[in-house]
Amino acid sequence: MLSLGPAMAIIRKHHGHFLEDFEPGAVYRHKLGKTITEGLFAIFTDFSMTANPLSKNVRYAHAYGYPGLVVHPGLVMLVVFSQSVEDVSENARANLEYIDMRFGVPVCVGDTLEAETLCLGVTPSSKNPTLGVVHVQTTGRNQRGEVVLTFQRKVQVWKRDEQARVADGQVEPQDIPVSLEIPAYDAKRAHRYRDLAHLSSPDTYFEDFTPGDTLEHTRARVVTTDHIMLTGILDNTSQVHCNQWMVEENPDRYVGGKLIVFGGIPFNLCLGISSADVGDNALADIRYATGRHTAPIFAGDTVFATTEIKDARDLPGRDDLGVLDTVLRGHKFVRKDGTAERVEIFYLERELAVKRRSHYA
Repeated sequence: MLSLGPAMAIIRKHHGHFLEDFEPGAVYRHKLGKTITEGLFAIFTDFSMTANPLSKNVRYAHAYGYPGLVVHPGLVMLVVFSQSVEDVSENARANLEYIDMRFGVPVCVGDTLEAETLCLGVTPSSKNPTLGVVHVQTTGRNQRGEVVLTFQRKVQVWKRDEQARVADGQVEPQDIPVSLEIPAYDAKRAHRYRDLAHLSSPDTYFEDFTPGDTLEHTRARVVTTDHIMLTGILDNTSQVHCNQWMVEENPDRYVGGKLIVFGGIPFNLCLGISSADVGDNALADIRYATGRHTAPIFAGDTVFATTEIKDARDLPGRDDLGVLDTVLRGHKFVRKDGTAERVEIFYLERELAVKRRSHYA
């Protein structure tokens, strides 16, 4: 008699961690890693409207001492952040806050980035037994083990089982040595810098900014359903950005049954929109002290941005550069009762290292 063997099993695997899965002190070494290919670089550099020639013109990048086109800070953040999603926020309701985001060695096309995350704390909600907040520290390194980015974030995460015990508690962040590396100013190249000065704006040098001023950036960009493809290219697996069936089945849980645009996309857009007015003569973003998404973005929304200049100061050891302390804000417009209401969507405290005209123009 022919035996058909045991019955085949149907296995439904779940991915990502829920609130009760996190423990303070746990370390997640994220899967995959990601090489910055020319295609990935081109898509996100052009989509974000980045205007810095270091990310556009390899001749310019070489003149400034970089080995190739420089990956702009928004894309560095997107790649490192997205690697952490499966372990940290695939089952999240919202990303609440970015804390102490610091940039290290520059990233160029061809570099490979890998990331790991330390769980710093877990706090169950006192109001909603199905939710809680996870506090983590994520660090990205290149193929040589050098730190390119480290930051903390707080995420609101769902519980799998409302009755499950949560390992609430806190641990201290790791002291991650981060060395911001900017190629040295070479006085022998001064004529070369000046020969290339026409490739960036003439009015975005350090000397052009006045604390207290606010720049209303006139460019903007609509977010289309292409956000689903962009999120997928980054290996961001959060289902609230791509699983329409899931959100329609539970609209009360998932913001009215609409896909939410991955927050890294308006983050990246705000940086890019501001670039022509603030960042096209910057040699690096140094640190984002804090940042947060203040309202969601959906397909069809148009992202606008403003930059407030808070302070302008010297960069120790670099007479050729200065530091701008800024607040970058993103907003959209929503029509209500026939009028357009301005809604803030993003807030970021940003420090940039900007060239001085005295040395470069």
